[in-house]
Amino acid sequence: MGKHTKAIYPGTFDPVTVGHLDIMERACKMFDEITIAVAKSDSKKPMFTIEQRIAMVEATTKEFPKIKVVRLEGLLVDLSDELDANIIIRGLRAVSDFEYELQMGYANTSLKKELETIFLMPSLEYGYVSSSVVRSILPFDGKVDHLLHPTALQMIKEYRS
Repeated sequence: MGKHTKAIYPGTFDPVTVGHLDIMERACKMFDEITIAVAKSDSKKPMFTIEQRIAMVEATTKEFPKIKVVRLEGLLVDLSDELDANIIIRGLRAVSDFEYELQMGYANTSLKKELETIFLMPSLEYGYVSSSVVRSILPFDGKVDHLLHPTALQMIKEYRS
């Protein structure tokens, strides 16, 4: 029997997009268990509270039994110890993402050498989708239904009303 593989997909998920869900769905084909670690990220001044972001991720990943969602307030390496998961999943859309993610991957490995970071490209149709694009459109009530899961879209409408 093969080893039970556990991975962590950390992020702010402010809000969770179809691009994130694409990465999650594909990660489910590669790993036995995936923990979505929703980061508090106060320094990024999120549009949605951590509770709202966790609720959105939970609601949009219900059909993925391999996924569980947790709050991330400390270091990712500490969470990886707690979960006994040494694989970190990160999505890459562009070269600019790569430079940042490479530095973060090296920083995490410097804290825990067993940690492996795996980069997944989004599917072609989601290459341009990002939470920041969604956040830039929302204040103007622009069309975002192609960028969000219908459940997330409904929750955002409720949060913003």
